Amino acid sequence: MDAHPGTQELLDIARSIALEAGALAKRRRDEGVEVAASKSSPEDVVTFADQEAEALIRRRLAERRPQDGFFGEESGAERGSSGLTWVVDPIDGTVNFLYGIPQWAISIAVVEGEPDPTTWRAIAGCVYAPASEEVFTAGAGAGAFLGDVPLRASASTDLSQALVATGFSYSAERRGKQAAVVSELITRVRDIRRVGSAALDLCYVGAGRLDGYYEQGLNPWDMAAGALVAAEAGARVTGWDGAPASRGFLLAAAPGVAGGLEDLLREQFPLMGELA
Repeated sequence: MDAHPGTQELLDIARSIALEAGALAKRRRDEGVEVAASKSSPEDVVTFADQEAEALIRRRLAERRPQDGFFGEESGAERGSSGLTWVVDPIDGTVNFLYGIPQWAISIAVVEGEPDPTTWRAIAGCVYAPASEEVFTAGAGAGAFLGDVPLRASASTDLSQALVATGFSYSAERRGKQAAVVSELITRVRDIRRVGSAALDLCYVGAGRLDGYYEQGLNPWDMAAGALVAAEAGARVTGWDGAPASRGFLLAAAPGVAGGLEDLLREQFPLMGELA
C-alpha cells in the first residue's frame, strides 16, 4: 500500500497532540483522579481527566485541521469537509488510569472516509503511554515505530507457545461468556494476558510483545490507531473470515498463528455469541 501523500504531516500532528494530552492526563493522575460519570454500567467510568484531555485534543485539532471531522469517545462526532476524520480515545484504559496501573494511553488516529472501521482507510495514528513514555506511531504504507525503532510482529508459528491477550465487556453477563472462552483457550496457548487497554494490546502485537490479541465490543476509538500500528508492523488484523475488524470481532496476531487462533476462537463462537 502506498503512503497517503499527507501521511507525515498528519502523523506529526497526531504525535504532538498525543504528547501534550498525555502530559496533561499524567499531571491529573499525579494530582488524584476523580470519577466524573459512569457510561454503560457502574464499572464503565469516565474521569474528569478523560473529558479534559479530549477537550484539549479537540481544540488543538480544530486549530490545525479545521476542515477535518472529529469522532471522540467523550464528546461525540462532528463532520468535516476534507474527507478525513480524527478518531480519538483521550484515555484508553480508564480503569487502569483510575487505579494507578500504568497501562493506559492516549490514542489518536486520522482516517479517510466515514469513522467506521469496516469501511475507513486509516492514514496515521499515534498511541502514547505516558507512564512508560512509549510512543507508538504508524502511517499507512509507511511502517510502524516505537519512537524511532521500526516494529515487526512476532515470527511465532506455534500456537501452543503463543502469548495471547484479550479484554472483557463491562456487562457482567457478557464477561461471564468471555471468561468461559478464556478457560477453553488457556489450555491451548502459552498463556493469556489482560492488559486493560485495547490500544496498547494492539501496539504490543505490533511490537512482538504479544503473539495475538482478540476482543469483541471494541468501539472505533479503541482500535483506530492501535490497529494501524499492528497492521503496519506486519500483523494480521481482521474480523471473522477476513472481514474488516469491527465491534463484532477483532483479531490481531502474528501471521504465523493468526489462522490457528481464529480457528480456536471459532470453536468457541457459541460461547462468545453475537454482539447486538
